[in-house]
Amino acid sequence: MIHYRFDNHTLYLTENLTLHAIDNNGRKLVQELKSYSGDNLVIDLSQLQYLDTAGVTFLNVVRKILSKRGISVKIINASDNVDKIIQTFSAPAREESDKTQTPAFIEEIGAHTYRLFKHIMRDYLYLMADLFYWSVVDLFHRKGAHRKGEFINQSVQIGVNAVPIIGLISLLIGLVLALQSAAQLRQFGANIFMVDLIVIAMTREMGPLLTAIMIAGRSGSAITSEVATMVVTEEIDALKSMALNPMRYVIVPKMHASIFTMPFLTIMADLFGIVGGMIISYFYLDLSAIVFYNRMTEVLYIKDMLTGILKSLVFATLIVQTGSYYGFHVQGGSEAVGRYTTASVVTSIFLVILADSIIGLIFY
Repeated sequence: MIHYRFDNHTLYLTENLTLHAIDNNGRKLVQELKSYSGDNLVIDLSQLQYLDTAGVTFLNVVRKILSKRGISVKIINASDNVDKIIQTFSAPAREESDKTQTPAFIEEIGAHTYRLFKHIMRDYLYLMADLFYWSVVDLFHRKGAHRKGEFINQSVQIGVNAVPIIGLISLLIGLVLALQSAAQLRQFGANIFMVDLIVIAMTREMGPLLTAIMIAGRSGSAITSEVATMVVTEEIDALKSMALNPMRYVIVPKMHASIFTMPFLTIMADLFGIVGGMIISYFYLDLSAIVFYNRMTEVLYIKDMLTGILKSLVFATLIVQTGSYYGFHVQGGSEAVGRYTTASVVTSIFLVILADSIIGLIFY
């Protein structure tokens, strides 16, 4: 059992302070210390002969209990052997750091802006240059760069499998756009200009933009989750250990497939949107399909089609680039994959709309 006595705000521990002694009456001593009413307590170990790790833990518990009540605890007169044991098995003291003030709103903006330009944009540009280089090199030296047939496989996943949803969405957008405009144009007898509105809007803006947003949500998220999972499970490190470039092996086929299929998806979206506008024009504005077609050939220029195709190529590059960036920079375990995938989709859509605005300002 623990041998102790109190005398004038001093606790004297004698003989041994071991696990066996603590089991016998350690709880009784703790209860007495909880009712201790002084401002400070001195623990005198001059008569303590031996203690083990349980004894050191017991002293730390006593100190912690009294410290929570605002009572200062001081251990004195420990022999060299006892003091060495206490120092060896005690946890290092933690220095309480001063509570820093919450940075001001302007400071937070500055910190995020600095991080954006110092780290994020730098890494993004480096990855863009690396991806561009290997995308070009892989056109001429493809042997051994990635799995055979990977380009066809990615083209099917990114392009062919996206045909139903993009066609349906484009048709509905064309229907809604024409339906909302029909009531206004009919008031002024400008039914024929419905063709101009639908054709120009779909080829210049809606077709490429809708396609890019759908691909960003569908394929961009898949790219991020795939690469991020490979990073978390250390498959990327395994590729490096086999002297395979992860960028060339994993991302380049997706880039080639995306650049190849996006123009076709954009043209298909244009056609479905125009068909939707033609349906509404026929039923609401009494414009026959022949009249619609003849007017379309007058207002549709090659420049409009080429601009849409150019946008689709830029959008495809941004989607794959952003998806791979977030995938390679994932931090944390498997739960981080979902967060980075969400961030990738949001960023991709933002960059697509930003690029669409810049291209629109350049060409129109």
